Amino acid sequence: MESGTRRSYRMSARSAAMEVTRTRVIEAAAALWMRQWFDDVTLQHIADEAGVSVQTIVNHFGGKEGLADAVAEWVASQTAVARQAPTGDVAAIVTVLFADYERHGAANVLWTAQMDRVPVAGRAAAHARAQHRAWLEQVFADRLPAPGPDREHALNLHHAATDIYLWKLWRHDLGLSRADAERAMCDLLTSIDPRKRNNA
Repeated sequence: MESGTRRSYRMSARSAAMEVTRTRVIEAAAALWMRQWFDDVTLQHIADEAGVSVQTIVNHFGGKEGLADAVAEWVASQTAVARQAPTGDVAAIVTVLFADYERHGAANVLWTAQMDRVPVAGRAAAHARAQHRAWLEQVFADRLPAPGPDREHALNLHHAATDIYLWKLWRHDLGLSRADAERAMCDLLTSIDPRKRNNA
């Protein structure tokens, strides 16, 4: 008869193996969806990329929508880790943000472009906006007014000044170098500092 310790070990090993498979599928799906439209990527494509069966994906996520939600959560967690920046240091904040945008900006733009017709993309975009706004409240905590209309106005300005589409405009549409684009964003953020405008 199998001992409790041995049974517990086997269950832990199985759970660890399942988590490894789950992560591999999520990373494979993320890689594909960063390059292609949501509708163009099938579960078979993802299974081939991850080296698993379609049934394995279904067992873990229930289907394409469930997998897409898991990918969105995984990307959000990766973003939170990547965007660690000191409060109030505009140059450092912009550098951290650009590092994230340079890695995943094009994929984010692609994903956002589908949000009106792909429900999971809409959910992911809404979560990303909320996450970005919370990040702005954290890294610009030193300059934001107290809760109220003035704070919301300031947050709206900072959101616009750091939006992914502004990065796209500067880096892709206008062809600015990263250094010039970062300088432009720093100048913009400096110009909308509520403390300077209130003292003007």
